[in-house]
Amino acid sequence: MTDQFFPYRLDTRWKPMFAVLGVHGDDGVTVGDDGSLLATFGRKRVETTVENVTHTAVSGPHRWYTAVGLRLSFSDDGLTFGTNHERGLCIEFVERVPRVIGLKDHSSLWVSVADPDGLADAIAARR
Repeated sequence: MTDQFFPYRLDTRWKPMFAVLGVHGDDGVTVGDDGSLLATFGRKRVETTVENVTHTAVSGPHRWYTAVGLRLSFSDDGLTFGTNHERGLCIEFVERVPRVIGLKDHSSLWVSVADPDGLADAIAARR
């Protein structure tokens, strides 16, 4: 197996916000051949292993104001790396990942990659 990269599907309506956050076309989620999991979102990143993933779920569509941008969940300590509100993948962790924003470490990450089903399959194949 080789590393698999899953880019975000960038909704161009939010281009100015992405520019401020430093989000570019080369950001996304990489599932490494070595079992690593890396999600980049401009200057922010989450690093862990696929072994630390307990569950994934494809979801959407969502309201744009809950899904687009760098944000925390209103209901828990989940983190969002959102570039569109149509579809994405929620990745839940066994052990929380170090905090990116907010005051607590994160138990989940929602990413709006172009192929959320493919990302879920890649994570499952390496666990």
